[in-house]
Amino acid sequence: MRITPIGTVQGGRAEPLDDGWDAVEAEIALDPAVLGPDAARGLDAFSHVVVVFGFHRLDPEAVERNARHPRGRQDWPRVGILAQRGAPRPNRLGVTTCALLGVDGLVLRLRGLDAVAGSPVFDVKPHMTGFDPRGAVREPDWAREIMAGYW
Repeated sequence: MRITPIGTVQGGRAEPLDDGWDAVEAEIALDPAVLGPDAARGLDAFSHVVVVFGFHRLDPEAVERNARHPRGRQDWPRVGILAQRGAPRPNRLGVTTCALLGVDGLVLRLRGLDAVAGSPVFDVKPHMTGFDPRGAVREPDWAREIMAGYW
């Protein structure tokens, strides 16, 4: 399967810092060579979108295929790459739900997208509460701690 980017992140952060992402505003410029002019029609009725993007600046040699301490913190447990949300994943894909501030044709204005300028965008989906987890959510203490300042 080949995945073609549908757009690119513009603005926001230039460097992938770990925390404080909720204050970051950025845009996604959707590619008119891939999408029609009405591809985002109706998206502005949603408060949030789910963005699938690429960690394009991550060196492929840095990809983790096993386990590591999240953020290199020895006080957190060593867990498999699939048990964390870090960037050095085998396919270098990020997924984030962020606030949709506006839609202007093929330009989406967002807040809280934790992707840096230039990141390729592979998909944008409206956030629908019907896709939220059903039932109680369980997560380890270190996961709550890692997210304390993320947004």
